[in-house]
Amino acid sequence: VLVVGSEKHSFAMDFETRSRNVSVIFGDGAGAVILQPTDEKGKGILSTHLHSDGADAEILAMYYPGSHANKWMKDKPAFPDQELGGLFMTPEILESGAALPYMDGPAVFKKAVVKFPEVIKEALAANNLTEKDIDMLVPHQANLRISQYVQNLLGLSDDQVFNNIQKYGNTTAASVPIALCEAWEAGKIKDGDLVCLAAFGSGFTWASALIRW
Repeated sequence: VLVVGSEKHSFAMDFETRSRNVSVIFGDGAGAVILQPTDEKGKGILSTHLHSDGADAEILAMYYPGSHANKWMKDKPAFPDQELGGLFMTPEILESGAALPYMDGPAVFKKAVVKFPEVIKEALAANNLTEKDIDMLVPHQANLRISQYVQNLLGLSDDQVFNNIQKYGNTTAASVPIALCEAWEAGKIKDGDLVCLAAFGSGFTWASALIRW
């Protein structure tokens, strides 16, 4: 089974000063992995864990087009007053930047540093393992500060966490397969290693997968 994650953010980014806190973080990319069955006992995907909670969806979102924008946009000082809730794009919406990604960076950080370790520990507990058993953590490349914060919370060394956001930025759906591939190519993942994949994204959604390589 071929699993592909790809993303092209550059065509929908606002490169004006008003959106610099968003546009400087994201990048374009694609990554893929091939999954196949294994007869080796105790190897392969041990468990996966997925959660979502839409209560804070407006913290990281695109509001237009769509009538749902009417609910959130009224309280967003980042955008000028306008007729809200349009189902279709208008020149005014495009000009205002309302159809571009919006992110409250500090709020996202606070959520991510709670949910990342939470879902990682959930995967470990489901398999009667602890943080000390992790050989390699491959987190979604959302923000280097988030990865480092989670690393410290879990008591992991630099050799136990793989980051490449400094090379590509946040490629969202592509970030985990790209990082997993590069970690393996660099010899940082070896036969028998316990590998933990973890992600956090808009919605909010967060997930983890535990793999015995």
